[in-house]
Amino acid sequence: MKNNISCDYSHVEAFSDPSSVRQDIVQSAQTLMDGSGAGAAFRGWLTLPEQYDREEDARIRAVAQNIREDADVFVVIGIGGSYLGARGAIEALKGTFYNELSPQKRQGPQIFFAGNNLSGTYLRDILTLLENKSVYVNVISKSGTTLEPAVAFRLITKELAVRYSADELRKRIIVTTDATSGALKDLADKKGYETFVVPDDIGGRYSVLTAVGRLPLAVAGIDIEAMMRGARDAMKLYDAPYEENPCYHYAAARTALYRAGYKIEIFTQFEPAWHYFAEWWKQLFGESEGKEHKGLYPSSLDFTTDLHSLGQYVQEGERHLFKTILHIEETKDAVVVPDDGEHDDGLENLSGKSFDVLNTAAQQGTLIAHADGAVPQIVLSLPQQDAYYLGQLFFFFEKACAVSAYALGVNPFDQPGVEAYKKNMFRLLGI
Repeated sequence: MKNNISCDYSHVEAFSDPSSVRQDIVQSAQTLMDGSGAGAAFRGWLTLPEQYDREEDARIRAVAQNIREDADVFVVIGIGGSYLGARGAIEALKGTFYNELSPQKRQGPQIFFAGNNLSGTYLRDILTLLENKSVYVNVISKSGTTLEPAVAFRLITKELAVRYSADELRKRIIVTTDATSGALKDLADKKGYETFVVPDDIGGRYSVLTAVGRLPLAVAGIDIEAMMRGARDAMKLYDAPYEENPCYHYAAARTALYRAGYKIEIFTQFEPAWHYFAEWWKQLFGESEGKEHKGLYPSSLDFTTDLHSLGQYVQEGERHLFKTILHIEETKDAVVVPDDGEHDDGLENLSGKSFDVLNTAAQQGTLIAHADGAVPQIVLSLPQQDAYYLGQLFFFFEKACAVSAYALGVNPFDQPGVEAYKKNMFRLLGI
């Protein structure tokens, strides 16, 4: 029988009682599933793994294959949910240094991300990377009017128009946007660009399993069918009763800790390639829960790196935080510590041991140390890092997040506070 994600909150029970919020979590899950809560129109992600458009999926695969064969560089233009999930998945499964690999080892184009900031320096550097390269672009925006991706798309399109004919440029620009309306949809129709759909009933931070995420992942050579299969299995796994449901256990543990006075949740992992997955996780929970002066503040740390900086604060600082640890049971590499007989560093007994053994010892040692330091800890175990389990993990967090937000008493699917900076920025720019 295939293992699945598990949730261990035994290191929480000394600080709060997850069972005390059981009924609230069960009721919040019912609210989510029956559509009786705020934002119910944006629950399309709940059934997406089974009901996604197979015809569009076939087009995604065909376009991705063409890009893989013809492109040196693939640029994904988008911000927030339009890029974080894809970037997190690509780095988690393909490695931190995917872009630095030789074309033979990479077996696909380099993938860069633009439109996620307003730095001219960043965009200039992106343009430098495109010089003398075969370039394809995927611009992702439901409306086409979000400032960061809109201006990046203008700049990059202008650069590509210098080197490609109109017909050639047409096949190199792929648009992921609203199905029927919006500035970007209108432009795509006018220019004849290939288009994929951001579904009306799925918000950006819940969209990684739509074409928003699937096209970039397919271009990277990730098995998107395996990912969707993992998400389909997750639909059934996380519809189980509370007692058998690790998704609900996670929601309960973090809810109980919040009510006990813990205000910061730190997502930690011991694999650097999962850094951008943590960035996706932060957006998911931050935008979904941070409303009406409520909600946990989602943060992240990369261990063991950050154990040598913020680890001091986690160990002995103010006790207003807890950790959620992503533990990967089976990693894909078995690099060992060599024995060369030349280093007098007192670590001779480590010769021949795999770095996985070292990393596991670091995880266990950190768990013990932070328990001694009165840090509540939730441990989520992922059987292995592959596309199947990544699909399961995406769905796990999406559902846990929606349930947690309803337990908090807020709408999981809107983000009214995001508009505040935009209004001031547009006023200052005279827009």
